[in-house]
Amino acid sequence: MRAVAGGDAVLAPRVARFVVAHVASSRVGEETVGARHALAQLTDRERDIAGLVAEGLSNADIAQRVYVSEATVKTHLGRVMTKLGLANRVQVALLVERAR
Repeated sequence: MRAVAGGDAVLAPRVARFVVAHVASSRVGEETVGARHALAQLTDRERDIAGLVAEGLSNADIAQRVYVSEATVKTHLGRVMTKLGLANRVQVALLVERAR
C-alpha cells in the first residue's frame, strides 16, 4: 500500500513476469546489446539482485534467497536504479529481460 501511495506500480509477480516476458520477446538486436552493456556497469551482486527482480521476487524473497537483510536488498536495488537511470523495479526487470 505504501508503494502505491508513493506513486509506484504494483503488479502481482505472475503478472509482472508475463509483462516482462512479453515486452522482452518483442525486442531484439541493438536493444539487447545496449541492455547487456548497461548491466555490465553493475557489480556482480547488483546484477544478481536485478535478475531476481526480473524473476518477480519481492525484496523479502530476494533477501531470503541471497541471505542478506531486506534493507541490504533495497540498498542494492537503489544503486542499480541510480546507476542505470531507472525509476522503478519494473524498468529494472525489463532491462534484464532485454539483455537475455
